[in-house]
Amino acid sequence: MFEKLKTRWGVEGAWQVVAILCVFALTGFSAMYIKRPIFDLLGITSDTPIYWRILVWLLTVLPAYQVLLLAYGFLFGQFQFFLAFEKRTFGRIASLFKSRAS
Repeated sequence: MFEKLKTRWGVEGAWQVVAILCVFALTGFSAMYIKRPIFDLLGITSDTPIYWRILVWLLTVLPAYQVLLLAYGFLFGQFQFFLAFEKRTFGRIASLFKSRAS
């Protein structure tokens, strides 16, 4: 499994794979953890219509996830990997909008 991830991600050592997996895990946990205080602060409850909850999530938690990903990547010495990961991700999202605008 580690060899397959090393090849896919273009990293050299198994320790890098472990560090990257830890960054993804910590970022996901942190994003879940910060969602509740953000929603509480904004008055979003389970009674709030789903479209508002999704919109608030997209505008608050999703950007926070991206920042956390880079921050944890920096702490684990994998900042360059995650910066490239973010660029690829946003490039794919941008290409979706470009193809529809044409």
